[in-house]
Amino acid sequence: MPVANQFVLGADPSGQPVGQALRLANRHGLIAGATGTGKTVTLQRLVETFSDAGVAVFAADIKGDLCGLGAVGNPQGKVAERIAGMPWLNHRPQAYPLTLWDIHGQSGHPLRTTLSEMGPLLLSNLLELTDSQQAALYATFQVADREGLLLLDLKDLKALLNHLKDHPELLGEDGALFTGGSSQALLRRLATLEQQGAEALFGEPALQLEDILQPDADGRGRIHLMDASRLVHEAPKVYATFLLWLLAELFEQLPERGDTDKPVLALFFDEAHLLFAGTPKALQERLEQVVRLIRSKGVGVYFVTQSPSDLPDDVLAQLGLRIQHGLRAFTAKEQKSLRAVADGFRANPAFDTLTVLTELGIGEALVSTMEEKGTPAMVQRVAIAPPQSRIGPLSEAERVALVRQSPQAGRYDKPIDRESAYELLAARAALPEEAVPAPTAQGKSSASEGGLGGMAGDLLGSLAGQMMKTAVRQAANQLGRQLVRGLMGSLLGGKRR
Repeated sequence: MPVANQFVLGADPSGQPVGQALRLANRHGLIAGATGTGKTVTLQRLVETFSDAGVAVFAADIKGDLCGLGAVGNPQGKVAERIAGMPWLNHRPQAYPLTLWDIHGQSGHPLRTTLSEMGPLLLSNLLELTDSQQAALYATFQVADREGLLLLDLKDLKALLNHLKDHPELLGEDGALFTGGSSQALLRRLATLEQQGAEALFGEPALQLEDILQPDADGRGRIHLMDASRLVHEAPKVYATFLLWLLAELFEQLPERGDTDKPVLALFFDEAHLLFAGTPKALQERLEQVVRLIRSKGVGVYFVTQSPSDLPDDVLAQLGLRIQHGLRAFTAKEQKSLRAVADGFRANPAFDTLTVLTELGIGEALVSTMEEKGTPAMVQRVAIAPPQSRIGPLSEAERVALVRQSPQAGRYDKPIDRESAYELLAARAALPEEAVPAPTAQGKSSASEGGLGGMAGDLLGSLAGQMMKTAVRQAANQLGRQLVRGLMGSLLGGKRR
């Protein structure tokens, strides 16, 4: 029988349940395996177990069929047979509380952040900048901080880049970092980003993390699903950078929790190799650091990919749960990789791990959990328990109904374009030259004038509703952003703060 306070993954060959303590679920995990071996169904099952335990979930829907979580399952054939073979499972077909998101706002609520919140290094990674171009971008962000210019969307950044070409004196000692060539290169990269449709990612209202963490009315954790079926093919860098941003925001904003009986949030990063492919060394090191530290804030990160070798060794070493579906090895290189996967498990004398890896059927996996004392348990061969929701996608009508009934309906759907760098610079350009305010002194951050509390008080007195909340958060993050620039990274962060 399943043990209390465990999430159950499936059954071993003797029919006994296999699972792991919920309190260890913030130790992160991996779902790996070749295409067609059952990774998506395993992911669906794991998401359901977290939701049932009251843990919020954020996941990416790569193939477009994970959204079946929002519909009642109808087990038939082999799925029904597997359920019958697990009498302790208490399988009850049901739909799960699901919120649909889409960066383009077509198949879910629009998903946005702002350029100021993303910061210069993540934006550099998105734009695939050279070191000199990245230095110019960082100098631009420094000017925005000093001059009190909010960078919310791409037109704000383009306006500031053009303004700095005409007014290089605003750069102060950063002038050497900002050349005409680097400015033009940044503008070209931003134009390419717009051609990919990525401008939809930047703007307001920006995603509020508290909306992700809010439980459903029945106490289950709400599942937040980002439709990435188009994005991951058309703009994979946008997909990866958004997930990196989300991880950084969670690390910055969530309080330390220490040891708890369960995590507050489980993140599932499908096509996880995209997070690390072509990532600058400085950013990868900081990503590995955040993955290591964020578990103390009650966040479990679960990577989904074809092979464990898609992840850096430092990330693999931090994983408490490993679910390895079948792999195929036809070449000498693949056979070497297969042996490396087998060697990564704690051996079980009941079978040969390397042999079983190539014998696993659809829906079977080798599973390594963590024991109560925090050490890896022996690897087990497991038949994964079927999900209780639908295996397969929602219809278009079902999607529309879910979006309409969502707790976030109307909150994010209409964009807000408030006064920011673009509008302020346009207004400044229309003034007579003698009326233009003098540049802010080098090194003095406009966000820190009068103290954070004073600025927040002024904003509270002048704005209302969502606009007020967003502006206060933006002002506070002018200082808080320095943490992310230092931790998630800026190559120049140590010198230029």
